[in-house]
Formats: sequence, C-alpha cells, structure tokens
Amino acid sequence: MLTGTRIGVPIAAALGLSLLALPSAVQAQNGPGVTKTEIILGQTMPYSGPASSYGVIGKAEAAYFDMVNQAGGIDGRKIKLISLDDSYSPPKTVEQTRKLVEEDHILADYNPLGTPPNTAIQKYLNSKGVPQLFVATGATKWGDPAHFHWTMGWQTTYQGESHIYAKYILKNFPNAKIGILYQDDDFGKDYLKGMIDGLGAAGKTMIVSQQSYETTDPTVDSQIVSLKGSGANVFYSIAIPKFAAQAIRKAYDIGWHPTQFMVNVSASVGATIIPAGIDKSNGIISANYLMDPTDPEWDNTADMKAYVSWFRKYLPNGDLKDAFNVYGYLNAQTMVQVLKQCGNNLTRANVMTQAANLKDFHPAMLLPGININTSPTNYYPLTEMQLIRFDSKSKRFIPFGNVISSKLS
Repeated sequence: MLTGTRIGVPIAAALGLSLLALPSAVQAQNGPGVTKTEIILGQTMPYSGPASSYGVIGKAEAAYFDMVNQAGGIDGRKIKLISLDDSYSPPKTVEQTRKLVEEDHILADYNPLGTPPNTAIQKYLNSKGVPQLFVATGATKWGDPAHFHWTMGWQTTYQGESHIYAKYILKNFPNAKIGILYQDDDFGKDYLKGMIDGLGAAGKTMIVSQQSYETTDPTVDSQIVSLKGSGANVFYSIAIPKFAAQAIRKAYDIGWHPTQFMVNVSASVGATIIPAGIDKSNGIISANYLMDPTDPEWDNTADMKAYVSWFRKYLPNGDLKDAFNVYGYLNAQTMVQVLKQCGNNLTRANVMTQAANLKDFHPAMLLPGININTSPTNYYPLTEMQLIRFDSKSKRFIPFGNVISSKLS
C-alpha cells in the first residue's frame, strides 16, 4: 500500500518457487534490516518528475512482495520495502538513500532506478558496505566487482543492447545513414558508446548526426527536425519514455519516416507507444528479454496466466499493458531467490555472495532461452535479448529472429 512517498510492503511467493529458505549449516546471523519477523529493503524511485512513468516498477515490486508475504514470507520473515520518491534527481536520491541507510537501517538498497541517481549514491553505498543490488539501469559500470563490490546490475547493459542493434543494422542496412537522439548523461552516453563500438569502423561514415537533449528540456522537437535535415534514413532513439514518445510523434508529423530503433527502457505500449500514437509508431524496432503482456503469443502459457492473476489481485488499478510492471515482477523474483539462498545468514555480505551465485535462474515471464547467471567476476545477470517490432494493426510488439547475445565477437 502507498503511504505518501513510502511503499510499505510485505512480499510473497515466486511462482513455482518454495518460500522456505534454503537449508544452511551456517549459524543464524542477522545483518542490519533483519529481525526474526522482518527483512527491510529500501529503494528510490521516480514517482514524480520526468521519469515518473518508471514509478510503476516500484509499485509492481511492492505488489509482488505483498503476495510473497501473504504466503508466509521468506522462512517466516515478511519483506518490508521502503520505496522513496527521488523525482529522478540525483541530489534528492542522495538525501533519500542516506535516510534509508542511516535511519531505516535497510539490509540492501534494492533496485534503485536511474543511471544519474545511482551514480550519485554508488560510492557512498560501497563505502558503507550496503548492497546496491539489481539496479534499475543498464549502465555498463554496474558490473565492476573489482572496484565496486557492492553494486550489481540486472538487465542487459545499455552498451550490450546497442551492440545488438548494431549487429542488425550492419547485416540488414549496410548503407545506412544513422541519426541518433540521446539523453545527455551517463545513461545516454552509455548507449551511444555501445552503438559506436558495435558499428566499428563502419560507424565513422554511417553515423551522420548526433543530437542530445536534457531531461529538463520541454520537448525534443528541434532535435528531430535537425536529424531529418541530416538525411538520416535510420533513427536510433536513446530516450526515456516521455521524450521517446515526443520523438516518434514529431518525426511522423514532419514527414520523416526512417527505420526507427528505440531502446528497451522505452519499449512499452502503455508508457511510450500510446502517448506517441499507435499509427505513428508502426515498424519501430527494439529489443526485449521479457514476455510482453500485450502479445497474445503468451496468453495460454502458465507464466502469463499466473501473471495476469497476480496483477488483477495485487495491482487492480495498474495498466496491464505496461511492460514495466513485468520488469518489476521479474526483478522482485530475482531478489526473492537471493534471499532464499541466503538461508539463515541474512547479512549484507552474504546477500552479495548469493547475488553473485545465480545459476541458470529463470524467473516467470522471462523469455524462453534466456536465463540469469552471475558469478563473483560476472555482475551482469542478463546478457541476451530478442528483437521486437511494433505492429500498429495488432497494437503490439512482435518478436522476430533469434535470441541475440550482446557480446561483440
């Protein structure tokens, strides 16, 4: 349930997974945020501000934890999630994170959202030995255990995702003239670097224009006009949903119809496509690793049936079409798996040890053929994706081709 900017959450059971903690020979140990009846996690989410469309992720995670708690929790402990609004503003993220650590005494900072916000708190959390776990951003720097042992990503990295698009462009559009719109921060520059690296030497001639924007900008209209003027026939949109929708709409309205690639973080029918316009979005290509709730291909699967049942019970006021809810559902399952593996050793150190010991974990609603794997030297849980293309007639993204590795050969 929501209380102001805090989401009080108890958790519940992952589909098909036992909620009992794995047996452990280790003597029971409790770290900060753990009692005999409770496990306290914290996070920051943009419930307001330019990235507020991502706020549904925190609500979905809270709802998933509600389900887990109602089924008995983790070895009798209920999960409490303290989710604070940071408005996607790094200074506010720092303020809220310090409160979570120093006043709420959380076990871990779980799935805090955004590249700039997480950048602002990374050194602080690592200096305090607090897990910054499964961060909701694909920045490549979240997989650097040698320098930031307490920070781990979750989704395919932004650079890795760009590698996938670059592979497809080189194969299918060898004479492409590429125009790029990117957010002028670590988030946008990470994606941009991935595309440049993925194209290799060909990128020097293929990329004809790069236009940046700030999250404080009212629109990206002028950038889209400039990209059209460059003669680009391939458009790569590195933007969060608000600006991705603006870009789609403006390109259509000025008669610019390039082949469009849009980053996964905006590949949501509810958050991006509908605001942009269904007809204006036809043919947009993105990449995915989760089952799209708008895709009827999954309707009769056990995963989707259980997801819809959960959604209607625990998120009755949410948008079933919004894939960000699936993201939260998947990420929460991963956190539950880590807590189960911790057994009776619920310390911050063991949380990181278990997070770095996930083997072929396949949470419900993850695409077939894609699994989560980590190790002490691999802090990138997901490394594969499948290309998807939006079809305005069916009003959904349709998968095509095979699962593609984000690694450059």
